[in-house]
Amino acid sequence: MSAKRQVTLPIRVVEDLGLEPGDQLRVDAEGDKVILSRAETVGPQRVRSIKAVAGSLTGSYGPNYLKKLRSEWR
Repeated sequence: MSAKRQVTLPIRVVEDLGLEPGDQLRVDAEGDKVILSRAETVGPQRVRSIKAVAGSLTGSYGPNYLKKLRSEWR
């Protein structure tokens, strides 16, 4: 570990995992071990959030509401 608390990953590990400069890594501690894993990006977090609430507003719009709205846009 450097004075700035930085570490260098062996090239073999970087290549095996397909890591690129700028990739974000998550750092966890498990006992006396340091665990590095790919950090989840914003995209998958957003998809999970949307899926969690999708369909929860049933009854908010009447039948054919979106069809009528789309026809107004044309």
